[in-house]
Amino acid sequence: MFSLADIDVPIVQAPMAGGASTPALAAAVAEAGGLGFLAAGYKSADAARADIQELRSLSDRPFGVNLFAPPGRAPDGALVDVYAGRLRAAGAEPVGEPRHDDDGWSEKLDLVRELRVAVVSFVFGCPSREEIDALHAAGCAVWVTVTTGAEAAVARDAGADALVAQGVEAGGHRGTWDDAAPGDLGLIALLQAATCDDPVVATGGIATPEAVAAVRAAGAAAAQIGTALMLAPEAGTAAAHRAAIKDGREPTALTRAFTGRTARGIVNDFMRAHDAYAPSAYPDIHYVTQPLRKAARERGDASTLHLWAGQAYPLAREEPAAETVRRLSAGAASPAARSR
Repeated sequence: MFSLADIDVPIVQAPMAGGASTPALAAAVAEAGGLGFLAAGYKSADAARADIQELRSLSDRPFGVNLFAPPGRAPDGALVDVYAGRLRAAGAEPVGEPRHDDDGWSEKLDLVRELRVAVVSFVFGCPSREEIDALHAAGCAVWVTVTTGAEAAVARDAGADALVAQGVEAGGHRGTWDDAAPGDLGLIALLQAATCDDPVVATGGIATPEAVAAVRAAGAAAAQIGTALMLAPEAGTAAAHRAAIKDGREPTALTRAFTGRTARGIVNDFMRAHDAYAPSAYPDIHYVTQPLRKAARERGDASTLHLWAGQAYPLAREEPAAETVRRLSAGAASPAARSR
């Protein structure tokens, strides 16, 4: 079964659902000695299968696949309808219909077991002990994203092989299991709160060799990077999103405006207009805003698009993914890292 000792450098590519993660990006990271990841979130099991097959045609190195844990009970439909109505009243079109689903949970669990993926990571929750045991039986290592010490303890007891400690600095969705109380610990504080015998992968705001050295010195076995790779040519980042990251002037903020789940992105007009009354209602709100975000992407409209990015996003460089991995992995050999 995979362990972090199986990669040459302690750099993990964050799985970025919604387009940025591609087989080409995961292959480039893997070939540079890190661990590449595919994001299966929002995709059908068939689409995820195609991505896995494409990645295996590009690289024979180990890689991971990330799944969304089921969201739990449906939210108050009236709150979702009110939000959709406000979007329409503000002229935000096209607005979609809400839907509450589990993102193909069972089908994707079956898929990663069938294809014996080296690492299966989870966000938004923790699989059951039985589900983890079944993944282990298929040779899959299991990683669980945590944002609090309490989540870390549950994941450890469920049999996780490693924890992905996501600090509040991270871009995209908070990995917290309960969106009503999203974990708000900074990465270094979280690494201390999540201390356990299992390896811990640190993620959130890591964009320099010095940041890699810092999390390694704080006890992390590896650093997971996402936003730092979004300008790579291998990434599927939308053109308007790339331009906003390269601009680097706007702050980031946490919002539920785009999907009904707390996520960090670059502040834009849509976030300013709709954040205050967006309910915690995932994935229902995701489906409400999906058509208008798709239209914004197609017309290059950064004012309406979700611009997921971590707090250190202005430090992202427009360079091949392999170069980013090599540059950041220099921090793993720094004096601070060697003192562990």
